[in-house]
Amino acid sequence: MLRITTTEAIGEKVKFRVDGQIAGPFVKLLQNTCESQMENGMKVAIDLKHVSFADREGITLLRSLAGRRVELLNAEPFIANQIGITRL
Repeated sequence: MLRITTTEAIGEKVKFRVDGQIAGPFVKLLQNTCESQMENGMKVAIDLKHVSFADREGITLLRSLAGRRVELLNAEPFIANQIGITRL
């Protein structure tokens, strides 16, 4: 299960809070949510504090989003390590 909540939308920036697991069909849900905002010219930030697990595809997505300048915030150390970013 994955829940994506918009916590902030100011000007050209939107921030999502993600709760649950970034796995299975929910990887595509997060990808589509972020891409729809980026296509509209929005800068995206994702609060990962309440993400308990990300499967291989979820980690791949998070790496890809980070490479596209999506701000990843508050990841648990294990997930941050898997993404390959030391400070989130």
